[in-house]
Amino acid sequence: MPSDHLPADGQACAHPDWLQPEGLPPGIGAVMSTRAGGVSQGPWAGLNLRPPELPGTGLDVAADVRRNQARFVSALQGARPVWLDQVHGREVVVVRRTEDVDAAQGQRADACVTDQPGVACLALVADCLPVLLWTADGRVVGAAHAGWRGLAGGVLEATVEALRQLAGHPGAEVQGWLGACIGPQAFEVGEDVREAFAAAPAACFAPGRQPGKWWADLPALARWRLAGVGVVGLGGGQWCTLSHPSRFFSFRRDRVTGRQAAAIWRRA
Repeated sequence: MPSDHLPADGQACAHPDWLQPEGLPPGIGAVMSTRAGGVSQGPWAGLNLRPPELPGTGLDVAADVRRNQARFVSALQGARPVWLDQVHGREVVVVRRTEDVDAAQGQRADACVTDQPGVACLALVADCLPVLLWTADGRVVGAAHAGWRGLAGGVLEATVEALRQLAGHPGAEVQGWLGACIGPQAFEVGEDVREAFAAAPAACFAPGRQPGKWWADLPALARWRLAGVGVVGLGGGQWCTLSHPSRFFSFRRDRVTGRQAAAIWRRA
């Protein structure tokens, strides 16, 4: 799993295994990592990106995580990432000045938006859904961490609202991309989750292996919630983290595991 795939001259690049959204407006970059390209060992083997100072990180070697982060940041074309302490809520960090990046680091929030070139909004995941969003004119970008609790709590609606406020237009067109998450054939949930989305289209849930259990479709739930605030035509969403252990970290599959990241930024 560990790899030394980096350009010899130190120039920025994404590992060829990473996911890269298509159809972005000019001047916007975006990428989602996989396990490929990192130095961590054991259950975190590969490119574990979760900041070691956050609670519950586990026993991964901090120096290895820092090396992994440096490799990921090398693909961000000079943009500085905002690493949040994600709590499955709906709080959104708004970065209005590049000098605010340091203050934003480690804030307890599940989304970030910015209109500043050179700032990368980022979501860390290991089964939850990373959602990258941008205004159609490319002036404002954002990233959200959306597990079922965040989706039910309105994190995507809050992120879209923050994007539009920063754009200065309540009706601004917003587009987006869904990254890798636990897939609809792998995410079995109970009645509590089904009840949290009682108004969702029937296609978002399928009967589980026993009464009271359901297979939940996180990408479909995200598309439904985003459609409610006028965001349609979303790309991505077809990768399952649990079903591909050599490619993705998965908390539900492994419990002790790393995190991959999805990031979006305006090029400086």
